Amino acid sequence: MSKPVRVRFAPSPTGPLHIGGVRTALYNYLFARKHQGTFILRIEDTDQKRYVEGAEAYIIRSMNWLGLPFDESPAKGGPYGPYRQSDRKDLYIQYANQLVQSGKAYYAFDTPEELAALREKLTAEKAPATNYGSASRMSMKNSLTLSKTEVQEWLDSGKPYVIRLKIEPGQEVSFRDMIREDVQFSTNLLDDKVLLKADGMPTYHLANVVDDYTMKISHVIRGVEWLSSTAHHVLLYRAFGWEEDIPKFAHLPLILKPNGKGKLSKRDGAKFNVPVFPLSWKAKNPEDSFKGFDEFGFFPEAVINFLAMLGWHPEDEQEIFTLEELSKAFSIYRVSKSGAIFDYEKAKWFNQQYLLAMSVDELAQKLQPLLKKTDYNPSPAYLKEVIKLMQPRATFLQDILEQGYFFFEDVKVYDKKALKKRWKPEKQAILDELADVLEGVDRFLPKYIEAAIKEWMGEKELGFGAVFPLIRLALAGTLQGPDIFEMISVLTKHVTVKRLRTFSEKVGAV
Repeated sequence: MSKPVRVRFAPSPTGPLHIGGVRTALYNYLFARKHQGTFILRIEDTDQKRYVEGAEAYIIRSMNWLGLPFDESPAKGGPYGPYRQSDRKDLYIQYANQLVQSGKAYYAFDTPEELAALREKLTAEKAPATNYGSASRMSMKNSLTLSKTEVQEWLDSGKPYVIRLKIEPGQEVSFRDMIREDVQFSTNLLDDKVLLKADGMPTYHLANVVDDYTMKISHVIRGVEWLSSTAHHVLLYRAFGWEEDIPKFAHLPLILKPNGKGKLSKRDGAKFNVPVFPLSWKAKNPEDSFKGFDEFGFFPEAVINFLAMLGWHPEDEQEIFTLEELSKAFSIYRVSKSGAIFDYEKAKWFNQQYLLAMSVDELAQKLQPLLKKTDYNPSPAYLKEVIKLMQPRATFLQDILEQGYFFFEDVKVYDKKALKKRWKPEKQAILDELADVLEGVDRFLPKYIEAAIKEWMGEKELGFGAVFPLIRLALAGTLQGPDIFEMISVLTKHVTVKRLRTFSEKVGAV
């Protein structure tokens, strides 16, 4: 790198942080760590109409949960602050006026009604550009068409006005994108973007460029939806005379819906029953409240790993990475141009891999908050035995308690389909005999339990299919579950015998 790497994650506090934004933050973080650079949080809150109370705090909590620390931020500070755009208003006014003085921008006094009429006229004429720009500005009310006296009188009157970027027609704007390679735009199709709004706040375009320049941002890594805005940003750099400081751009691919049809939206979480936010978000309107990856039961490390693969691929076939390994392996040049499908099953697979890799002691510790929400009070030793049996079958931490609930309380639900196929009241005699056999096992360990059951089955000439499904139904209510002999051992002799003897009584009520 020719100069120090400085990248920023610049979300707007207009609601919960979408998972697409999280991936943008992650790629910026990985790029910074890869090149020993600086990772910055900048809050872009210039759109006060869309500002949502609590959104900035949510962004911070989400990043902390994911373990992606910032080097500079509103909370941490840094040499190029403030890092919240609403605290930089005077700076934007200064730079906007500078552009007006140099002839690169101009005052515009048009009313909303006049602007609407212009759009209707250009649309009716099927003009190449249907917004305020080089082809239409000379017919509008601005400092290019009014006299200096009229302009000054307007400014002195306190009436609302905006400042627009003056784009010269007949030029090509080109830049090299690190993902999309050479990108070109014709200025004939670019509108004269508003830089400073009537309320004195900057638009995204002005604030973005001024902040990136003054914060010495070296690389802008953001979503592809901002690609079309980059032409205006390049022109702004040129207008300011900052062409040597234009950052390198990388526009990330979209994250697509699970069915691949269109961009993943916040509403898709409810539609597909998948998380699209890192943490839960509670709003006054229930329809705008969402569960996050955390509440679904994902480990933050698994979310990081999953998101890293949504658009980027390593040089080899490795899929499981620690954050440090990702930082070393990540290359912006290996990010795809095409959209990445949000594969929820793959996300679950990542979580399962992290769960399988954890020690029993670690899982026992992580289960404590979940246990406190139940009436279960297992001994540490008993809990670890249950974890050993349920861990290979679990995708989420809560699965250990939810799917293995029968280790902690009586069976609540019996698989009706399995009962219909496997159970008849006269088979209770088999379970009663088996209970007698198990009561006679002195050392209630899996190998002795297995030997006793198999010996009895041999004597009775009973096959596995005649006995094992009944045992599973009686003990767990389902035909699924861990090794049957280990399950019996962990449940203890007393519980096992009781459930075998009372099975017909229990299912009689099913």
